[in-house]
Amino acid sequence: MSKTGAMDLASGLGGKIEKSDVLSAVDKYEKYHVCHGGEEEDRKSDYSDMVNKYYDLVTSFYEFGWGESFHFAHRWKGESLKESIKRHEHFLALQLGVKPGQKVLDVGCGIGGPLREFARFSSTSVTGLNNNEYQISRGKELNRIAGVDKTCDFVKADFMKMPFPDNSYDAVYAIEATCHAPDAYGCYKEIYRVLKPGQYFAAYEWCMTDAFDPNNQNHQKIKAEIEIGDGLPDIRLTTKCLEALKQAGFEVVWEKDLAVDSPVPWYLPLDKSHFSLSSFRLTAVGRFMTKNMVKALEFVGLAPKGSQRVQDFLEKAAEGLVEGGKKEIFTPMYFFLARKPE
Repeated sequence: MSKTGAMDLASGLGGKIEKSDVLSAVDKYEKYHVCHGGEEEDRKSDYSDMVNKYYDLVTSFYEFGWGESFHFAHRWKGESLKESIKRHEHFLALQLGVKPGQKVLDVGCGIGGPLREFARFSSTSVTGLNNNEYQISRGKELNRIAGVDKTCDFVKADFMKMPFPDNSYDAVYAIEATCHAPDAYGCYKEIYRVLKPGQYFAAYEWCMTDAFDPNNQNHQKIKAEIEIGDGLPDIRLTTKCLEALKQAGFEVVWEKDLAVDSPVPWYLPLDKSHFSLSSFRLTAVGRFMTKNMVKALEFVGLAPKGSQRVQDFLEKAAEGLVEGGKKEIFTPMYFFLARKPE
C-alpha cells in the first residue's frame, strides 16, 4: 500500500539520508545543476551520487503524489490517470511478447509499481534493478504486501555495470529510467549484454524532441528546470537514443514519440489550469496544499530541514515539464522496441 498520509510523507522524507543531513544533501544536489552553477560533465561523472541523492530526497513526495508508479502515460479521453498508467505498463508486456514463467528485467525500477503490475499481467518473474537502497527497501515491503515477493525481487546495482551473466533475461524494459544514465550507449550496451539473443528490449525515454532549439534561451531554461527537478545529468534528443541503440548492436523494430497523438496531453495532471479529484495531489491546488503541509511539518520538526527546498525544485520541475510539453520540445514517452539479433 502506498504512503498516503502526512505522517507517512514526513517519515519517508530524506530516504536513507540521516534526517540531520538532509539539508546538506539538498545543497550538494542543487549545486550539480545549471540553475545553481553546476556543469553537465560533473553531473555525468558523479551521476550515481547525484541520482541517489535525488531519489533519497524525492521518493516520499513521489509516492505521496503519484502512488507506486512514478511515470506519465499516453491517455485516452474518458480514461483516468491511474487507468492510463496501468495500460502504459501492459503495453510494454504486449510489445515484448513475454510468456508465463519467463525472466524479465526492469531497469531502474523505482519502488516497483510497474514491476508488480507487469508481473501480475504477464505471469512472469521480474527483477527490478535499482541503485537506491531506500527505494529497494520500500519495493520489497510493497512486494510482500502485494503477494508477489516469491516471483519478483530487487537487485541493488548500477545499470552501467550490471551484476548479471551474459544472456540472462528473456526480456528487458525501462520506464523513464535510463534517462538518468550519463551515457546512453554504455547503458544500452549493458542491456544488450544481459538480454538473450533473439529477445526484445522496450523502453519509454525522456527526450528533447526535434523542436528543441539549443540556441533558444527559453528552451534551455525549460530543459534545466526538468534536469534539476528530475535528477538528470542531461536530456538527450530522440535521435541520439536511436543512434545509441544501433551502436549497441540492437535492431530497432519500431520507434515513436507516443506523446504526439495522445488524445489527452501527458502533462495535463501537472497543468495549473487543470483540476481533478482523482489525481488531486498532482494539481496546482494539491501541490500548494502539500507545500504548506511540508512547511508546517518542517517547522514543528516532524520533517527534516531542507524538505521545503525539495518541494520547491519539484515544483520547478512540474512547471518545466508542462511548458516543455506545451511547446512540444520535450517528451517523457519516446518509445522504442529493439531486438538483440540471434
